Amino acid sequence: MEFRLLGTVSVETHAGPLPLGPAKRRSLLAALLMSANTPVSIGRLTDSLWDDEPPRHARSVIQGHVSRLRALLAGAEAYGVELVTLDDAYVLRMPETLLDSQRFEELLLLAREQRSPTDTVLMLKEALSLWQGPALGGALAGPLLRAAAHSLEESRLTALEHLARAYGALGEHHHAAALLAAETTAHPLRESLAAALMLALYRSGRQSEALDRFHHTRRLLADELGIDPGQELADAYALILRGTPERAATDAVSEVDGGAGTDDVLEANGAAGADRVLRHGSVPAPRPTPVLGDESTPRFPPERPSGPAPAPGGGDGPGPRLVPTTVPVPMGGPGPEASAPADLLPRAPRGFHGRGPELAALTRAAAGEGPVCLVTGPAGVGKTTLALQWAHRGPDLFPDGRLFADLRGFSEPGETGEAAHIDVLREFLLALGVAPRRVPESVPAAAALFRSLTNRRRLLVILDNARDSATVRPLLPGGSGCVTLVTSRHRLEGLIASDAARPVPVDTLEPHDGTALLAGVLGEERVRAEPVAARRLAELCGGLPLALRVTAARLAGRPRWTLAAMADELADEHGRLACLDVDDTGVAAALRLTVQHLPPDAVHQFARLGHHPGSRFDPYAAAALAGTDPVTAAAALERLAAAHLVAETAPGRWVLHDLVRLYARGLAPAAGPEALADVLDHYIATALAAADTAEPGGEPCFVLPDDYRRPTSVRDFADRTEAMRWLAAERDDLALAAAAARDAGLHDRAWRIILLQWPQVVWRVRDSWAPLLELALDSARAGKDTYAESRVLTLLGWVLTEEGRTAEASALLERSPLLAREADDPLGEATALINLAVVQAELGDLDTAQEGCLRAVELARTEADRHTEMLGLQHLARMRLTAGRPEEALVSARTALDLGPEHEEVARRTLLLAISGEARLALGEEDEGIRLLDLAAEEAERAGYDEGAVRALAALLRVTARTDYRRRHEQALRRLSDEG
Repeated sequence: MEFRLLGTVSVETHAGPLPLGPAKRRSLLAALLMSANTPVSIGRLTDSLWDDEPPRHARSVIQGHVSRLRALLAGAEAYGVELVTLDDAYVLRMPETLLDSQRFEELLLLAREQRSPTDTVLMLKEALSLWQGPALGGALAGPLLRAAAHSLEESRLTALEHLARAYGALGEHHHAAALLAAETTAHPLRESLAAALMLALYRSGRQSEALDRFHHTRRLLADELGIDPGQELADAYALILRGTPERAATDAVSEVDGGAGTDDVLEANGAAGADRVLRHGSVPAPRPTPVLGDESTPRFPPERPSGPAPAPGGGDGPGPRLVPTTVPVPMGGPGPEASAPADLLPRAPRGFHGRGPELAALTRAAAGEGPVCLVTGPAGVGKTTLALQWAHRGPDLFPDGRLFADLRGFSEPGETGEAAHIDVLREFLLALGVAPRRVPESVPAAAALFRSLTNRRRLLVILDNARDSATVRPLLPGGSGCVTLVTSRHRLEGLIASDAARPVPVDTLEPHDGTALLAGVLGEERVRAEPVAARRLAELCGGLPLALRVTAARLAGRPRWTLAAMADELADEHGRLACLDVDDTGVAAALRLTVQHLPPDAVHQFARLGHHPGSRFDPYAAAALAGTDPVTAAAALERLAAAHLVAETAPGRWVLHDLVRLYARGLAPAAGPEALADVLDHYIATALAAADTAEPGGEPCFVLPDDYRRPTSVRDFADRTEAMRWLAAERDDLALAAAAARDAGLHDRAWRIILLQWPQVVWRVRDSWAPLLELALDSARAGKDTYAESRVLTLLGWVLTEEGRTAEASALLERSPLLAREADDPLGEATALINLAVVQAELGDLDTAQEGCLRAVELARTEADRHTEMLGLQHLARMRLTAGRPEEALVSARTALDLGPEHEEVARRTLLLAISGEARLALGEEDEGIRLLDLAAEEAERAGYDEGAVRALAALLRVTARTDYRRRHEQALRRLSDEG
């Protein structure tokens, strides 16, 4: 499937294009695609679909078209495409790789990163091949879509010009000329195209055509716009007048991008040359401008060759050379501010430590042509500090100045709010030497002037604290030698899509860097005196630099306090955030500024997440906490992730920083008990579904609590593998949920959440399950639940048996059958008898053990429970084999295998096959015995059941010394050891 904007708006599938219907529907789709994965409000869609006053029923029209689009996209879920309603907006969720404009931008980015012109040509040709006509064809030409189409067309033309330069670097000037000729005809007033075509024609040996192109363009500019050619076109003309094809072919890739200027022409041709140029009326003589700085100063990026040095004095000789100045001459006349580089940078941050990888990533991101670097991360993580530290480390890289603006994207409601574009642009323009009376009053005009003034400069522009991509775009400089650093608490993915911004994520500090930050404020001696307490402080602050600085400030003001005492104070979760506030600075204040800009549904979700008992969650858990559905919860989580309030650690898996969790919990403290109960019931429902899928019909606790509330949606598991993977991934959080349930007095939830993990307990029996089962036993007894106590005792006793703690297991298991009988739980009694029999067999009482197994099998048959009957027969077969009765063992094993289909009970089936193999060996049927044991080992290995593989391969090695059996046995043992 492919969505196309670069040509007629369409959706291509394997069966052909979808019938999108009328232009308004195409326009609606185009508007959604231009903001893919971002909600688009009804108001914005209305502006996109109607150029004039929309009809009163506009909302109904839009809803009708959305309904039809949904029907057309009904089969697109397989591609990850979904058209979703979010409040008063719609969002088209989709992998961006399905959108041709996104692939086009990605190819342009790759082309910019290529060092080989050949590779650049290949990338750009591939990118341009995606265009199949004018952008957004077939859609209505409303103002918003016109602007979007214009933006896409600008990207295409820029790519064409880049491709022409790449052809030129390869010496293929005829290809460049052919490429540019048609585009110049289509865009006759685009001077950059005309200049590029002139140079391509000239370098192809077609000088007269190149000069004709200049004069044709000059006349058009004069007739249509009443202006003279700009510097770019004039430079190209001057180059042709002064040079030869041979020399031009060996110059830099393109003088049009910042090489020789008009004064180079005057210098090369003398007075006669100047007369010839000016007689054509094409290049006005510039006034001399001062050259500031040493020519040997390193540049960023490296400067292109700039030609001969200027004549001394600037007024005599063949003419001064036009050199990019540190600060341009003010438009109102020269002034004292033109004597130094523009520098609005705040002072360098103090106490900065570490961040080596982030600084290096920022340096890499800042390489290239006019890069936009996006420094993102949660509140208080040190984004601004990192950006300023990097900026202060290389002042010589930006000889034309460094600009800084705090966009105040996350200000308090009572403060002045976000910085206005015109205010920021005015400050930038004044710093660049523009006279106050010459600063335009409108944002578009001021932005255009800013781009023009920065076109040939090497500036650093830092836009701090941006809230969204739209705030940033008008403030971007125009020069390819400029670097823009944007810091934000949001991911600003729109800026990545529109301007190829390169993200540099900033995360919390590691403990050693956190202690070093403390030492930078408190002094090395104080931190060295209490290294353990210092590390504990760093961990309690969660590696958040803001929290560490506040802690250090409190300690600095209390020289008699020990670091250990401060750590003890922070260890109390109830008062931790209050401890991390000092004056007007603190973690809670920083988080509040982020949260206040969220929509209500995201705030509601965030507040409920604070009551999650674990550390990680998925959309189902989030939905249970917030009382919504997983789709709504996922959308809210995406908003929170974009604001760096939650972090996505894996697809569909999020985590909260400890301090963020405490802040979220404080937003709605009264909701805690209800939210906890809801998420506990979510875990019970999901664990029950997982256990039922992993071991159908075998769950040991099918009775739900009396006040159980089923979640609105429960995860489905496709097969046993998926269910077991969920149980393994959620083990830690299920343990935390059970502990939270016990602490809240919800004992009926605590033991169920633990006991429902029994398939994973059986699968990884030696993986330290006893402490968790002991918690379940405490909850069962606290709730005076005989049924629960019996079930937990049965499972715990078996785990202790497998761990070799036979005496402890025996003491527990002797009570379990009696409790099950008291609770009228015949299946529980059968399972308890089986596990007790295993212990009795271990202690050498085989006769009593076999009697217990036979009783368990009878109970299971009475209850028509094949699962428990199969379990009893399996252990009975093992005991009979141990007692030297292989024929009876073989009968019990065969009866058990006949009870269930082969795909069920993988672990039990492999154990029964192994017992059958050993019984055949005991009967002298060696070939059949080896075959069955080999089959058991293969099935266990294929299923990942290493316990069963070890047992079967160990039995094989007792009768054969085959190398592959020994190797497989060692590998299975190693896997078990690694898992342990």
